[in-house]
Amino acid sequence: MSQNNVLKGVFLVAIGATTYGMLATFVKMAYSEGYTTAEVTTSQFVLGIIGILLINAFQKAKHKENVVKATKKNIFSLMLAGTSLGMTSLFYYLAVKYIPVSIGIVLLMQTVWMGVLLEMILEKKLPSKQKVIAVFIVLIGTVLATNIIHNDVALDWRGLAWGILAAASFTTTMFTANSVATEISSAQRSLYMLLGGSIIVFSFAIATQVTPFNFEIFMKWGIILALFGTIIPPMLMTAGFPLTGIGLGSIVSALELPVSVMMAYILLDEKVILSQWIGIVLIIFAIIIMNVNFKRKN
Repeated sequence: MSQNNVLKGVFLVAIGATTYGMLATFVKMAYSEGYTTAEVTTSQFVLGIIGILLINAFQKAKHKENVVKATKKNIFSLMLAGTSLGMTSLFYYLAVKYIPVSIGIVLLMQTVWMGVLLEMILEKKLPSKQKVIAVFIVLIGTVLATNIIHNDVALDWRGLAWGILAAASFTTTMFTANSVATEISSAQRSLYMLLGGSIIVFSFAIATQVTPFNFEIFMKWGIILALFGTIIPPMLMTAGFPLTGIGLGSIVSALELPVSVMMAYILLDEKVILSQWIGIVLIIFAIIIMNVNFKRKN
């Protein structure tokens, strides 16, 4: 693989991670204007599906016969996998409703150790020393980044619980997204996963929206949420990861963490102390340890 392709992959993954890192701040700003979680997620998924449909139509017109069509089995598998995508959005947005964005993104990053645990269960073998060390660093970094020890104000347990659930569902999404129907285009895969996720999101909206639905959110925040949450990140990351490889791609995608915290600091005026920044750096360091091969080649 040429160096130019790797650099292109790094750029694509970096932009994808950066845009996703901005998402929670926009959600919090929508909340401040009185919009509900149901309105936020519904507008994001509806406009996201429309956007991905347009991308699929463009690709089909451009490549014509070269586009591999999804089978019924592909569609079912991707929609089933997409339900965890819908749950990730719901749980994450519910989390930042009760806790700061800077804490919410740290909780979402618990996918690092959850991924190791899930891999151990599925493959029925103990993780390497390298991964165990990375997990311990993540846990130490999490304690610092959430400021649990020195925080005078108790964090809302609802936010913490939703944050952990978001991490668990995101872990499932990552495992399924990288293994289900990989022979079809990323645009098709994104579409069917979004359709699966929309079942969860729309069911939640129907069950929880007690006031009249405010359709203004589609123009006010829906477009931004769809672009930064369901269109740009998955499209760029699925295009970039094959060029960078999983290891380098995972390291670059960790940009999501500092970007999310910086956005919350600048736009929401969330205070982040030095020990929290140290915790964030430790989590990123753990991701690097987990994805770098330290063995020297002869």
